[in-house]
Order: sequence, then C-alpha cells, then structure tokens
Amino acid sequence: MTATTTDVPELIAAIYRDALADDALDTDSDFFEAGGDSLAAFEITARLRAELGVEVPVALVFAYPSPADLAAVVESDFQE
Repeated sequence: MTATTTDVPELIAAIYRDALADDALDTDSDFFEAGGDSLAAFEITARLRAELGVEVPVALVFAYPSPADLAAVVESDFQE
C-alpha cells in the first residue's frame, strides 16, 4: 500500500463522500444508510485500487460498510 496506515480510514471516508455525493460522511458512516448501492461499491473498490494499489473485492464494501471497518480489513488483509 502506498498510504500510511493512519491515512486509510480517512482516505476511504473521502472516497465514500465522492462516490455517494455526501460531504457529511465520516469514518463511522454506514454505506447503506448513506444510500450506497452496487454501482457505488464498484466505484469505491476501483478508487481503492487506484489509491492504494490493492484489489479489494466489492463484497468487502457490503460486509464492512463503514470506512473505519473497511479500513481495518484492508490494512490487515492487504499489508505488504
């Protein structure tokens, strides 16, 4: 990964804000409550691939719907 560990939750929150067009989202926001759908999930995983250089399965966005939860999985499963 190219981002430092402490940056990942906020990076994912920023990606959620862009994908879901909601500037109020933070690291504890819920993907589903914010109106997330499969197209947004694919956009999020594509952005994560571009930003972090890792392939994050779309299913993880659904299984870990907050940026903080998703970041924890990404950091533990995709460490170099």
